[in-house]
Amino acid sequence: MRILVGIDQSDRVAPVLSGACQRLSDGDSITVAVVAPTDEASMDELEMAVSDYVDANELGATVTTLSGHPGSELVELAERKGFDRLVIDGGRRSPLGKIQLAALTEFVLLNATMTVTLIR
Repeated sequence: MRILVGIDQSDRVAPVLSGACQRLSDGDSITVAVVAPTDEASMDELEMAVSDYVDANELGATVTTLSGHPGSELVELAERKGFDRLVIDGGRRSPLGKIQLAALTEFVLLNATMTVTLIR
């Protein structure tokens, strides 16, 4: 199975990647797509956090950087490259316990043609 993991926040790199790795089976390949946050300084920090995590955990994952609208770029890459599953951050819970989805998560859920796994 070919898995694409979308990362858009540096503080969520470890939880999302470890959650994705827990679901890997023998023979699965993983690609990490770093999607652009709002500013350039954050992008550098995010790329560094992803690279550090991949290296430290010896994932053997391919890392790619996307620019433009994060959700559409992520879905387009997944479709173009024929990924079987898309893994993204699953959002937060409100004080009342309801799930609050980020714009990226909502866009991917509404537009992806492959299985989407949310990691919380």
